[in-house]
Amino acid sequence: MGLINSSWFQPPILLLTGIPGLETVQIWISIPLGIMYLIAVLGNCIILFVIKITPSLHEPQYIFLSMLAATDIGLSLSTLPTVLNVFLLNHREIEFHCCLTQMFFIHTFSSMESAILLAMAFDRFVAIRNPLHYTVILTQSRITGMGLVAVVRGVMLMAPLPILLKRLPFCKGIILSHCYCYHPDIMKLACGPVRVNIIYGLCLVLCSFGVDSIFIIISYTLILKTVLGIASKDGQIKALNTCVSHIFTVFIFYVPLIVLALIHRFGKFTSPLLHVTMANLFLFLTPVLNPLVYSLKTKQIRSALHKAFKGRGNTLK
Repeated sequence: MGLINSSWFQPPILLLTGIPGLETVQIWISIPLGIMYLIAVLGNCIILFVIKITPSLHEPQYIFLSMLAATDIGLSLSTLPTVLNVFLLNHREIEFHCCLTQMFFIHTFSSMESAILLAMAFDRFVAIRNPLHYTVILTQSRITGMGLVAVVRGVMLMAPLPILLKRLPFCKGIILSHCYCYHPDIMKLACGPVRVNIIYGLCLVLCSFGVDSIFIIISYTLILKTVLGIASKDGQIKALNTCVSHIFTVFIFYVPLIVLALIHRFGKFTSPLLHVTMANLFLFLTPVLNPLVYSLKTKQIRSALHKAFKGRGNTLK
């Protein structure tokens, strides 16, 4: 008991985990991971740049896309130092408070992304249901307000997480399951009463990801109802085509998130390799694929990218 109250009350460091059984080749795995980080950061920065310099993209749909890109950059930068340290340098140690800070930013940016995906679903609903009043309903001030709500909600909901963890004694070891700090993963190392942490974590999931996903489903139910009311088959296809990129983004964000949550809930029935795989999918899938999906699927983005790089090439000549 004395050990718990002194040295183990708050461990000075925690140990991150790469891929169990593949420690000898982790340096090679760091190469594709580094490429994925480059794609995530550079791709989303290009999306932000192109939207900023192209007046025709200063519409609600693309402003929300720029918010999504900024959030993806934040999520990538939050995890980049520890992931590359583990895989490239085999440096697994992370200071306890640094771990809590990283955990806060990862969960905050994830909550923000969920809120922005909800805002984008509402944007698609307004664009299809009431296209003549699209820019009247989604004014610049309202879009800014939605963005601020996403940020404030994320910060306020996630701020108690490190505080609740700091009050706990840690005596079940210091080895985490992932190469970054994740709240359920840290909580499993605590040997004190975690009931409050579990209840708050559940409320947090329900109040952010749960509520957002329900309203996204409602938005698309109403969108589908509106689309089915369009007389022309071509009109129906055209209307649904404007939602494809967003639907894909919603799936690549929520599916790994749900699977990762289930793995932590029923972790004893799964292999460590599955833990690591889903943790990295949650980490990389959305930031890497979002700029690729929107660049390939959205004609206006493709056209703006072509003009931007063509103009840049002419300038260099």
